[in-house]
Amino acid sequence: MRRNRRNQGTSDDQKTRRAVRRGRRIGTLLATLLAVFALVGASPAIANQHDPNTAGHPLRIVAYLLHPVGVAIDYLILRPAHWLVEHEPFKTAFGHED
Repeated sequence: MRRNRRNQGTSDDQKTRRAVRRGRRIGTLLATLLAVFALVGASPAIANQHDPNTAGHPLRIVAYLLHPVGVAIDYLILRPAHWLVEHEPFKTAFGHED
């Protein structure tokens, strides 16, 4: 008995389309359930009250001034020094390990 290839191909195509549609439906359902659980489980955020007594602490003001200096030292001196030390011959001399 000889089958009609045209009908067989259509049948396989229909099965594939159904499987794809089923997969999309399952994916959509899972994404929806995840979003619902995330929204139900979320608690409202509560902002902290601003306390002017601790916000103007002298050390905080000094930190505001020194932070950019520390970042500049890090990027201009320390990171290039680390790059230099992680290559030979300095790697052996300084005992740098990967």
